[in-house]
Amino acid sequence: MPIYILGVLILVIGAYILGLSFKAILKLLINALIGGIVLILFNLLGKIFGLTIPINWITSLITGIFGIPGIIVILIYFYLL
Repeated sequence: MPIYILGVLILVIGAYILGLSFKAILKLLINALIGGIVLILFNLLGKIFGLTIPINWITSLITGIFGIPGIIVILIYFYLL
């Protein structure tokens, strides 16, 4: 799980450097937390059906930026392409 935390930290620092408002940074953090929780839950429940998404820096970054839609895109990428 430290990779996910590192991805979120990089996201927040990058947003701060770009001069995004506190509200935008907070929205990114909320997306990251919701996305991370859903990614972990998906992996826990997906083991039953043989569907898992690897948690690495790329999937963490996509999940952190896009949240749940990012997980859907990752799922499509891994299982349809």
